[in-house]
Amino acid sequence: MENKKKYCSGCDSEQYIWKNFEGNKYCKNCWGKIQSKDPDHTVIPQVSAKKKKKDVEYLKLRTRFLLEKPNCEIRTPKCTMLSTDVHHTRAGQDRSVYYLIQSTWLSTCRVCHTWIHEHPKDARDLNYLK
Repeated sequence: MENKKKYCSGCDSEQYIWKNFEGNKYCKNCWGKIQSKDPDHTVIPQVSAKKKKKDVEYLKLRTRFLLEKPNCEIRTPKCTMLSTDVHHTRAGQDRSVYYLIQSTWLSTCRVCHTWIHEHPKDARDLNYLK
């Protein structure tokens, strides 16, 4: 089922509706503004404190990793050669375990990284996914 845009009661523009509340429809942005004004509303953090700490460490490691490996390691036919992404070879439930382990990372350009995720069977055969 495809979501359709509808008019938001908060900003009066066509948006994807996030919440129906008291007969009004709100986009995600407007609903967030309404909730932030409600003192009884408890905001649930989007990311846990533990994950946030890991993400800060990851960004430091990722920056250094891409500086050390500036060239794409995949090299598909349309490769741009300049690495801009870090591909994690461990996916699914294993990903959180290997998230900060650089030996499971590959330096890739955006084109090659997209190719890996669009062709998982071929990527597994080439050991780009485990």
